[in-house]
Amino acid sequence: MSASVRKVAGLVAAVVLSAVVVVGCGDDDSGGGISPNTSSCTSPGKTVTIGGVTWMAENLNCATSNSWCYGNDNSNCTKYGRLYTWDAAMTSCPSGWRLPDTADWNRLFTAAGGSSIAGSKLKSTSGWFNNGNGTDEFGFSALPGGRRNANGTFSSAGDDGLWWSATENDSGDALSRNMNYDITFVVEFIVAKGFGLSVRCVR
Repeated sequence: MSASVRKVAGLVAAVVLSAVVVVGCGDDDSGGGISPNTSSCTSPGKTVTIGGVTWMAENLNCATSNSWCYGNDNSNCTKYGRLYTWDAAMTSCPSGWRLPDTADWNRLFTAAGGSSIAGSKLKSTSGWFNNGNGTDEFGFSALPGGRRNANGTFSSAGDDGLWWSATENDSGDALSRNMNYDITFVVEFIVAKGFGLSVRCVR
């Protein structure tokens, strides 16, 4: 099986046909753990049911330990939601909600026609670089919130949306899902838990 390898702002993505295996690299800073949940969210805001699973239809924006606005600019929290370490993401969903695991993500992409085209159907109709928007056919409204790197820098807002999965790869890494402005498919990343990514919750 042939594969092409692309380097995306410090993340190496191995793309195998329509299936994608990604290895995250960089300093592994887990953020030193988190304090007990201090989430300010008591309701999920907009929701949408896709494939029998109810999702938040916007990125989580609850102030918790080890979460940030992109570029430390509060206006980006309003625009994109917050970026969370994996540990923070696991405890920040409102009561009755949880971080989606691999099965939840896969069910979403199956409902959206498969991972090879799901990105085009789940991305919002505006906000992506170079007009790389989607049709938002299901009302998921995926936004390119970028990420906070383990060294504290921020990158790829407008280009990439990256969301945590509850599924771990090992003690230092977890899985995530990525959508990019210039592709229709969805990429799976293995990312160090100290990175800050966007969060969607399910119930």
